[in-house]
Amino acid sequence: MRKNNNKVMGFFSALGRSLMLPIATLAAAGLLLGLTSALLKPQVQDLLPFLKLQSFNYIITVIKTITSTVFGMIPVLFSICIAFGLAKEEKEIAAFAGFIGYYVFLLSASLVIGSGFFDFSSLKMSTILGIADTIEMGAFAGMITGILTAVLHNKFFNVDFPVAIAFYGGKRFVAIVVIGAMTLLGQVMPFIWVPVSSVINWLGSLIASLGSVGVFIFGFLERILIPTGLHHVLNGVFRTTSVGGVYQGVEGCLNIFLKFFDSVPISELRQFTAFLGQGKMPFMMFGLPAAAYAIYKTSPIEKKSKVKALMIAGVAACFVSGITEPLEFAFMFIAPQLFLFHAVMGGISFGLLSLLGVGVGNTGGGVIDFLIYGVLVPGSRWYVIVLVGIVFAVIYYFVFKWYFSSRNISIDVSEDEEELSKEENVGGVTSLAIKIIDGLGGYDNIIAVNNCISRLRVDVKDMSLIDEALLKSTGSMGIVKPSDTHIQVVYGPKIEKIAKQVKDAMKR
Repeated sequence: MRKNNNKVMGFFSALGRSLMLPIATLAAAGLLLGLTSALLKPQVQDLLPFLKLQSFNYIITVIKTITSTVFGMIPVLFSICIAFGLAKEEKEIAAFAGFIGYYVFLLSASLVIGSGFFDFSSLKMSTILGIADTIEMGAFAGMITGILTAVLHNKFFNVDFPVAIAFYGGKRFVAIVVIGAMTLLGQVMPFIWVPVSSVINWLGSLIASLGSVGVFIFGFLERILIPTGLHHVLNGVFRTTSVGGVYQGVEGCLNIFLKFFDSVPISELRQFTAFLGQGKMPFMMFGLPAAAYAIYKTSPIEKKSKVKALMIAGVAACFVSGITEPLEFAFMFIAPQLFLFHAVMGGISFGLLSLLGVGVGNTGGGVIDFLIYGVLVPGSRWYVIVLVGIVFAVIYYFVFKWYFSSRNISIDVSEDEEELSKEENVGGVTSLAIKIIDGLGGYDNIIAVNNCISRLRVDVKDMSLIDEALLKSTGSMGIVKPSDTHIQVVYGPKIEKIAKQVKDAMKR
């Protein structure tokens, strides 16, 4: 049973990691879309008359049109990125097969729907990638085809055939088997999707019927799942499928918001922004920074300077870009009760802002989203976030200060972090990368190295070989072991640089 649980957790962890790239792309495109939409609003152009000039107007319109088109590509992006992320080797082949598989699936489904043999009038149909009247499953289609493609790829990418047909073996066979599988899947999926879509719509209606209570539950789960990385899956489902709502045929709270942001009054979109970035803003912009200050204030004198540097870096990442893991992992393991408190406050934040009629969208939760989608948008009630945030700051500060003081505990900071920051390079391999690899049990213990927005994600052979103390000395802010063969080492915003160093070292 334990082994099966490890496999399930490992799968969903990898799935969440795979969803990070398309979701991050959507968030970045969303910022551009929000900014250009705001600049085209009459109120803003009256304040900045030069925006009415034809040249400026054209440039803004081009950027807005291109970025808005990205959101119609969510399913195919999911299929490509999931296939890439779940593939064990030859990832680029899997990504290619992910696109082929998604396209063949849509084409096959359109053929059975158009055959006239059965009545599929209850299904939602659209023109996707040039294929007319095919099944509209939203992001679910991308997820299903991406997962199936990855499974087939991992099974067949190194298959060998007799000499006469050896040309069609290995990597080439992946595309062949994916085409065959997706053809069959497309033939049967319309029959399966009729009852499934009804259940999904029911679930979305149930959550919506719970009002602010449903939003509270979502917000609590969104935070409490942070250690496992599964919050990415939860967010992806709400943001891109009918579970997050349906409006004029568009599914998913993020899709709906970005599609109608500049054409529908924000009062109509508040029911969807309730599941987006607005619920994070009180604790990202106010609560966690106040908690960081409390952690610093309660630190022993000999630790204060290093704790201060760590907290400033964490607050900057949290306040500006909405990356909370550096701060959360700083206290998550030494004070798990505080993390539970933080998750409850996250649920309260989401639910309360929904109850108070706030309408600030996108996904980040930091000050950039707050300004673009709140302050610049008439009727967003952005000032409520400030008022709630101030209360959150006071609560977080006193709760964290009381907890750390009463238990006489403090966070640990790497003693040799300053030395490691020099990153001595020997033969193209940094000393930091070597220490991390040693902490992971050595080269032979590492199966695969990946990363998300804040964590190094590594598949290993033997978890008992992990040296957590050594990993901690490399500047890690936390370690998560979702299964017996997968470990996540949290580094925060500097993860991209660290991951590249480790991957480069593994190639040598």
